[in-house]
Amino acid sequence: MNHPLQCRCGTIKGSISNLKDANRSVCYCKDCQAFARFWGQERETLDAQGGSDIIQTLPKNVTFLQGVGSLACMRLSDKGMIRWYADCCKTPIGNTMANYKISFIGLLHNCLESAGQPLQDSFGPVRVYANPQGAIGEPKPTARGTGTIIWWLAKTVLPARLNGDYKHTPFFRTDTGMPIVAPQVLGE
Repeated sequence: MNHPLQCRCGTIKGSISNLKDANRSVCYCKDCQAFARFWGQERETLDAQGGSDIIQTLPKNVTFLQGVGSLACMRLSDKGMIRWYADCCKTPIGNTMANYKISFIGLLHNCLESAGQPLQDSFGPVRVYANPQGAIGEPKPTARGTGTIIWWLAKTVLPARLNGDYKHTPFFRTDTGMPIVAPQVLGE
């Protein structure tokens, strides 16, 4: 079973496979909030306390069927995560580390919501609540799932590094290790 991925205008379309290997989390960090604000997508991206619903998976599980030429990326600083979005309609897509050998993408719910396949049905409940100190308002959510995220990283990201699966990514050129498009760096 796959789950559809699509930008708001439909230029970018794809799918996520190996759904059982994904991890669902909500991140309240200031950087995720800044990414949503960068494109004016706060209402579409963040919950009432500033959390982003994110599906963590391996890049090898992401397949683009059309529109990959409309992918763009940015970084909040020259050392920050690479934040991918659809240049056509500014739909947030996901976050990767700058080093493609750390095989990880956190896909934002914006590109995964589908009337035919709710996130709950494909990926299950939220298992991790991260960076609650960045949440808006009081009371702050309680951090949960630290063990879950460590276990997920150990059973998915680490093996991908060891067995070479990190080389299967639609976001980076594996011959150079560079993103397929140059990221705009906001902190410059």
